[in-house]
Amino acid sequence: MRRLMLIGLGLAVMFSASLSLTGCVVVAPRPHYAARVWVPAYYAPGSVYVSGHWRS
Repeated sequence: MRRLMLIGLGLAVMFSASLSLTGCVVVAPRPHYAARVWVPAYYAPGSVYVSGHWRS
């Protein structure tokens, strides 16, 4: 019974490790595109609202 529990625990650890890696996608940027960053909306000094925009 103890051996079965250890095997089950090992399988659960391996399954959870593989499940945690499924959302990680790393893609190299294309060389001819400039890097762009999304700047979220914020309030600037003087209560001026600046909407979200792409910054390159």
